[in-house]
Amino acid sequence: MMENEVFASFTFYSTILIIKMYVLAIITGQVRLRKKAFANPEDALRNGGLQYFREDPDVERCRRQVLAHRNDMENIFPFLFLGAIYSLLDPNLIVARIHFLIFCVGRIVHTVAYLLRLKAPTRSVAYSVAQLPCFSMALQILFAVITHW
Repeated sequence: MMENEVFASFTFYSTILIIKMYVLAIITGQVRLRKKAFANPEDALRNGGLQYFREDPDVERCRRQVLAHRNDMENIFPFLFLGAIYSLLDPNLIVARIHFLIFCVGRIVHTVAYLLRLKAPTRSVAYSVAQLPCFSMALQILFAVITHW
């Protein structure tokens, strides 16, 4: 499969995105530990006592990161499917790399905008830009299927 340069490029960008998802989960856990603010009494007891069963603004932001993580899953998982199928269509290597790069950068900017509380509309623009290559790949897949059906 790695002889297919398009698929190799897709694999590279997909792996970057999966690592980004893992990093987001690790950041959430680290903020909870650093702030000693736990959502569950059993976690607080294990980490110093029930006084740490409390809310903290930074931890609450991290809790909302679950939404960012869910947003990643709602967008990255379809990209994984579309990109894999698209790679099998023998697209132009440069065009394919541009598709994969735009999606990857868009998702990274979306996460950074969330974590660093960047001003609107940074996050929504990043989301929208990242959707363009997915839409393009989906249309190309449909066109390829319809022409060979």
